[in-house]
Amino acid sequence: MIEVPITLSCVSNEIGGDLVGNAVWLGFPLRDLLDEAGVADDADQIVGRSVDGFTAGFPVAAAYDRDALVVVGMNGEPLPARHGFPLRLVVPGLYGYVSATKWLAEVELTRFDRFDAYWVPRGWSAEGPIKTMSRIDVPAGLSELAAGTVAVAGVAWAPIRGIRGVEVQVDDGAWEPAELAAPVNDLTWRQWVLRWEATPGYHRIRVRATDGNGETQTEERAPVMPDGATGWHTITVSVTG
Repeated sequence: MIEVPITLSCVSNEIGGDLVGNAVWLGFPLRDLLDEAGVADDADQIVGRSVDGFTAGFPVAAAYDRDALVVVGMNGEPLPARHGFPLRLVVPGLYGYVSATKWLAEVELTRFDRFDAYWVPRGWSAEGPIKTMSRIDVPAGLSELAAGTVAVAGVAWAPIRGIRGVEVQVDDGAWEPAELAAPVNDLTWRQWVLRWEATPGYHRIRVRATDGNGETQTEERAPVMPDGATGWHTITVSVTG
């Protein structure tokens, strides 16, 4: 059994949303189970099936190139019922709709051209890698602030690539590098902070992240469907003198 800190995100997470979280997961590597069972040469999809018949499918390669787990514990405790007790799958770097089967009853090896998991016929992408995202947690949008030094802070995530940098822009000024907390690993989010000298008036604040591969989060805004939202989280604040 191994314990791994991993950030999970729901594909329905809007720009700046809170449908993302970090936890320490206890389980055994999915690849060990697959090696014992044997993987057919033509299999390219792993399907997790829940006790209620729900299915989620992801590439076989994702069981071998990262710490994909069959999970029994969370944050030092037995896996809570609402998180999938007694067993669930956790696959870093993939949105939950393609990977995070709760109340796991069965793992099947198949092919993408032979089987569509639950959400695929409903218009969602068959593959769901988590996109590089960042969020401003403080100050809250539409806050009224006093002039002076203001901590602008939040989190950024890009599992399994990790976060290399975060930048913040106020109004149409230059992008300023934020200070990053030490990374736990490339599977988890990173906290960031920028100390801004706020002046009176209304101000727009934006954030963007760059992942471990050097790719910067796109400005282009896209909806959550079919494979996750994109765009820069933007807030407006009012500063008084």
